[in-house]
Amino acid sequence: MVTNKKKAMGGNFALLLAAVIWGTSFVAQDVGMEHVEAFTYNGIRMLMGAAVLIPVILFMQLGMKKSGRAEVWDKKRIFTQAKSGIICGLILFCASNLQQFAFNYIPEGASGKIGFITALYMLLVPIFGLFLRQKQRLIVWFAVIMGCVGAYLLCVDSAMTIGPGEILTLGCAVFFAIHILYIDSVADKTDGVILSATQFLVVGVLSVICMFIFETPRIANINTAIVPILYSGVMSSGVAYTLQIVGQKHTNPAIASLLMCLESVFAVLAGWVILGDNLEMREYIGCAVMFAAIILTNLPEKKKSK
Repeated sequence: MVTNKKKAMGGNFALLLAAVIWGTSFVAQDVGMEHVEAFTYNGIRMLMGAAVLIPVILFMQLGMKKSGRAEVWDKKRIFTQAKSGIICGLILFCASNLQQFAFNYIPEGASGKIGFITALYMLLVPIFGLFLRQKQRLIVWFAVIMGCVGAYLLCVDSAMTIGPGEILTLGCAVFFAIHILYIDSVADKTDGVILSATQFLVVGVLSVICMFIFETPRIANINTAIVPILYSGVMSSGVAYTLQIVGQKHTNPAIASLLMCLESVFAVLAGWVILGDNLEMREYIGCAVMFAAIILTNLPEKKKSK
């Protein structure tokens, strides 16, 4: 899937930037959930993400028309684009809402467990990829194990227990792994920005429907949480998920999952800078191990002698 070294580096940078945004938005997510419930939070932020991308899509189409490069979309391509966006949206709906609900069962001060268990998708991606006949280099498997160790050191500061919150987050990790692999399978056949906007619209609409059925949204609470919701909607949804789709066009899915897992590192750093959280030695070591894992996956492969 990687066409050349330059495109691969561009894809890696896009995914790294997405990880930075997701890491910083973890702070916003944590603050926002103090005032609104899961479906309310996800519904509003995902619809914001879709709304942000609509002008971008129109601007791109206008620019292509002016340059004489307007693409002609037949019925088959439109159907493929719509189907891919809806499927992505359904998967993301499950992943994002499972993660949001997990916060209701994880005790205060132990939210690092959510970060660690979610980060397990970097191990699940190459495992699930085996069923799709996607072979990985031995160094990638070694880096995946290193990444999991790094995420554990970074996020977990006490003995892990299995409860509803952990089970919900494990389900979230499974769906994020499926999301990555599905995007990898359709990235070359679809427009990344349109695919991203479609999936946000699907997640947003479904979450809002669930919001009115299962929750009691209040305008006052939404207004109180509007700043973190805006940041999550515009940056985490509108920008970061689009960077994910664009970046995955030129990046191996296992390496992509490792790059995106760096959100754990940036989440800790954002908590330290914004909320004044202190990093312990094990957390510094966790950051170093995860960065080392990413470097390993990007080392050039040795050419076999003829």
